[in-house]
Amino acid sequence: MHTLTTGQQAPDFTLPDQHNQPVSLSGLLKDSRVLVYFYPKAMTPGCTVQACGLRDSQTKLAEHGVKVVGISTDAPARLAKFAERDQLNFILLGDEDHQVADQFGVWGSKKFMGKIYDGLHRLSFLVNQDGSIAHVFDKFKTKDHHQVVIDYLQSQ
Repeated sequence: MHTLTTGQQAPDFTLPDQHNQPVSLSGLLKDSRVLVYFYPKAMTPGCTVQACGLRDSQTKLAEHGVKVVGISTDAPARLAKFAERDQLNFILLGDEDHQVADQFGVWGSKKFMGKIYDGLHRLSFLVNQDGSIAHVFDKFKTKDHHQVVIDYLQSQ
């Protein structure tokens, strides 16, 4: 797993959103920076806490010119249920074959309860409008992810 780092170019991608409509990173970058956050599975406890923190922080993130996009390997139908159930106010994208996760370097070996398997690692990338990665967020807990991002933005 070779995770992208600060200064590298984020790969442009197009994935289906929770409404099964195609969304591209380049399209989102036209008018703001984008926080691309990868999470393992919609509607699980940790992913829900993380998503709700970002949902509740949309005003502060927007003040810093940042849009949020969540990516998991879930199908658009599951993403739609997640967005509706938790009233999420940002785009969720389905990377079912984990090609985008591979490009960002967040798909790889994981260990849970003694079992080793391939899966999506919980990482976030702040992408500048020129497509370069401004910052990689890799040290946070699901409950404080939104605050770690806001603290970084306020320090800039």
